[in-house]
Amino acid sequence: MQAFLDGLSFPLRTIRFIGSQPMLWRYIVIPIALNILVGFVLYATLLWAGVRAIEALLADWPTWIAWFVRVLLIVALFIGLGYILVRFGVVIGSPFYGRLSELIEERLHGVTKTTSPPYPASIAYDLLRALLFELKKLIFLLALGTPALLLNVLPGVGTMLGTAAWIAIAVTITCLDFFDPPLERRRLSFRAKLGFIRRHLPASAGFGLICLGLVSVPFLNLLAVPVCITAGTLFFCERSPVYLDDGTMR
Repeated sequence: MQAFLDGLSFPLRTIRFIGSQPMLWRYIVIPIALNILVGFVLYATLLWAGVRAIEALLADWPTWIAWFVRVLLIVALFIGLGYILVRFGVVIGSPFYGRLSELIEERLHGVTKTTSPPYPASIAYDLLRALLFELKKLIFLLALGTPALLLNVLPGVGTMLGTAAWIAIAVTITCLDFFDPPLERRRLSFRAKLGFIRRHLPASAGFGLICLGLVSVPFLNLLAVPVCITAGTLFFCERSPVYLDDGTMR
């Protein structure tokens, strides 16, 4: 339980850390401005359409059942919008987040694992890896999310189990997003990234749950993505050994 609570604490600890590191601010302010622009478009379109669709779906349901299902669907809608916002935010802000993560490792460990110089071939390779990473996350989502969705055919209990399964899947994907900068610099495979999350349970579950909550709250999530990216690197730095250039561990 203590490890889970420790994972929950990372965003708050990150805010204090950012406040003490003015050199990092420019790598956070610019992505926040980009998130605000993307978020305005998303919430002006998809949120309104989603709420109207939910109300139309439940129009003929019994009142008490409709109320319960409405709450679950609205929570799922916010989580879904948060997921979409993170997709855009992480991709658009990736040049800033990558450098932000490197600087944090330098501050905390004194050394950092950098990516290859930006030659055309390395840029193409990085782009390919990024696209494959997003594709693998989508496959992961569909492979586990489809059975979870089918649980909703069972009345009552099935809906609750399906919602819990979707939250667990969303927590895992959230961890993949926000742990990715330091893990990707080490060219880890998708399976190895999942392994990092599994090895650090239950702390990683607490981290993913609080970050999922932050990116699911309208308007707060516009500020939350850079904070969670920073928190993911802090989590990595605290819980991973430092490997020097000669391969030794510090």
